[in-house]
Amino acid sequence: MASAVKKLYPNAKLGIGPAIENGFYYDFEIPQGIKEDDLDKIEDLMREIIYKDYPFIHEMWEKDKAIEFFEREGEKFKVELIKDLKENKVSIYKHNDFVDLCKGPHLNSTKEVKYFKLLSTSGAYWRGEESNPQLVRIYGTAFYTEDELNSYLKNLEEAKRRDHRILGRELDLVDIYHNEAGAGLVFYQPKGALLRRIIEDWEIKEHLRRGYKMVITPHIMDKKLWIKSGHLEYYQEYMYSIDKDNQSYILKPMNCPGHILIYKSKLHSWRDLPLRLFELGTVYRYEKSGVLHGLLRVRGFTQDDAHIFCKKDDLYSEIENVLDFVKYTMVKFGFEEFFAELSTRPEKFIGEKEDWENSEKILEKVLKNKGFSYVINKGEGAFYGPKIDIKLKDALGRQWQCATVQLDYNMPKRFQVTYRDANGREVLVAMVHRVILGSIERFIATLIEHYGGRFPFWLAPIQIIILNITREVKDYAYELKDILEKENFRVDVDSRDETLQKKIRENEQEKIPYIVILGKKEKENKKVSVRKRGGIDLGVMGIEEAIGLFKKEREEKKEV
Repeated sequence: MASAVKKLYPNAKLGIGPAIENGFYYDFEIPQGIKEDDLDKIEDLMREIIYKDYPFIHEMWEKDKAIEFFEREGEKFKVELIKDLKENKVSIYKHNDFVDLCKGPHLNSTKEVKYFKLLSTSGAYWRGEESNPQLVRIYGTAFYTEDELNSYLKNLEEAKRRDHRILGRELDLVDIYHNEAGAGLVFYQPKGALLRRIIEDWEIKEHLRRGYKMVITPHIMDKKLWIKSGHLEYYQEYMYSIDKDNQSYILKPMNCPGHILIYKSKLHSWRDLPLRLFELGTVYRYEKSGVLHGLLRVRGFTQDDAHIFCKKDDLYSEIENVLDFVKYTMVKFGFEEFFAELSTRPEKFIGEKEDWENSEKILEKVLKNKGFSYVINKGEGAFYGPKIDIKLKDALGRQWQCATVQLDYNMPKRFQVTYRDANGREVLVAMVHRVILGSIERFIATLIEHYGGRFPFWLAPIQIIILNITREVKDYAYELKDILEKENFRVDVDSRDETLQKKIRENEQEKIPYIVILGKKEKENKKVSVRKRGGIDLGVMGIEEAIGLFKKEREEKKEV
């Protein structure tokens, strides 16, 4: 692709072009810009390059030679990359007259490239820094067979239809583009707020059932607290600060220091442990505008955050309980496939290597004991401890981040978080950080796309919409609404003076599970006409029969 772009746009400058999940991208500086329509021209030239069967040639160049070559070619971004490399030799790949800096490996020749498609373009700052030039990013994908490519493109089209940014607006759930308020902040519309409350109420009940204690911590806390926790040193670029009356505060990016302060507000003995503190805690993190993305990457979000303070010999059982909770929750919300990633000690970390190694062994053993499929992400742990990330698969087979479990010996040391053992000695607690859903905002985005907005009955913000055919039956519509609400159903009435066909059509677009239609005959006979989502006419039935139908539906766990 880069070779084709350079032939079509000789003044283009090459950025980077990595392989990514399900495809690849390449960044270019193209002064005249590029449109989506230009992708066809690039594809045609790519096919020519493939047909000519150019071999891929690998060479190792001295660093100085590589810098000299790319400077002569005017490839300033490549020169910058090479200068940053520590190695004395750099990996170069060629085909025909195209030369690029690349680790490889490559195929033997261009003809081995089979079925591909360029997908889209977007803007991207060089090296992700807003102060750097903005480049053009071209995305593409490639497969060995035409069937695989067609299947993937079909999934992409379905993914576009399920895009939470579009459905969130169409279904009147969330607004994430209030320019007056600032980027990356979420406004929940009434139905979106109700959906979130349904999720949160379920979570609170499940946490209390599992022995967690609810807490609430402030949104801002003294800067000194974040210095002590280590966040200011390792996380400062993502933190918002507030200065007032010669005092410095931080908008909390995490909930853990607040939970530590609650734990330390009283003395604890070994009999009090494990102590599980849970909070639906809203946090604030500065994300660069270029990476903000719907509900998936925002600047203010709520985590279903808990911290478990326990003895070291409780760690296995506590972490196993967390993973059991995760499994139960994922199935409840309709996800059957999930796997784990174990992230180990990063280059920048706090604490002792021995503690890190012990923590990593514990997390890996628990994953094995609970039968989780997992991979190891070397060096990707948090600065204070290793972690397990749970990735789930949605209805289209895409992966989403949800639960995280982190084992931390370091925060207890920094804050001297202790308990008295059976002999009266002060002992440092072991601390587990964990979320089940993760960010509530991200999880709602996941649900919207997984279900395509067709939420299962128990989750749907509005479960039943009542339509009156004529004004004469409006009173019956509201009478029925009262009856259904007493049975704890979420019900609304569409009593607009519009045609029945228009009201049915518009409410079906809202993806409401059931539409109840009332006319004169239904009112006279105390009956209801019921339609199920998807245009399924269930016919006329008595009110009690309809209630029984809705109750049965409420017990269903999944509906993808």
